[in-house]
Parts: sequence; structure tokens; C-alpha cells
Amino acid sequence: MSGSDATLNLFNKKCAQLLREFEIRFAGIVDKDGKLIAGGFKERLIPYEGDETKLQSFFDFVSKASIRKEFDESLGPINYLVARRDKVVLVSFPFPITKILLLISAEPTVNIEILAKKVVEIFTDVN
Repeated sequence: MSGSDATLNLFNKKCAQLLREFEIRFAGIVDKDGKLIAGGFKERLIPYEGDETKLQSFFDFVSKASIRKEFDESLGPINYLVARRDKVVLVSFPFPITKILLLISAEPTVNIEILAKKVVEIFTDVN
């Protein structure tokens, strides 16, 4: 197994671990070109109409926001970005070293701080 195959396998396992959480609908790793490289929707979940298109639009938005560095020196780097909608919460976690994003779609009842701690637990050894 090559290094990149091993990395993708690891990302898929980490996303699968997140998808075991009741409120998470989607967990995926998106590369700098906007391509889903690992993870996806929870099995047997019926996505809302246009979910994939909306996730792509959200990725476009957060990727632009994540690469902006003008406040990093004074406020620190972005840990995660959240968009709360009526039907879902979208959360993006940038991995600046590898220039990828973890994108999560969750039920509106999700506790964002608990979710962020869970992501840090699961992905700490990846970066």
C-alpha cells in the first residue's frame, strides 16, 4: 500500500468513526480542488434534495474563508467554521499543513463544541 493509499484509508476510517455519531449525516475529506477524497454520507441516510450541491457550495465558501490569513497573527488560525441552517449544521475543519478540509453535515441538534472535541480526538494524529 502506497503512502497516499494508506493516508486515504486512514481518512476513510476516521470519517467512518465520525459517522457512528448519531447526529452526523456526512463526514468527508475534501482536497484543495474541491474533490471528495474520503468519507461521505451515512449509510441508509436519505440526503435532502440537493445536499451534495449544497455541500460543494459550502466547501467553496469555507475554502475561501480558511485560506484568508489576515487575522491569524492577531486572533490565531481558524479552528473550524460553522453554518447553522434550519435543517442541518455544516462544520468545516481546515487541516492547513495538508491543505485539505474535513467537512461535516449534522443534525441541527448537534452540540458544536462537543463535536469539535470529538473531531480533535479522532484526527489529532493525522495532521
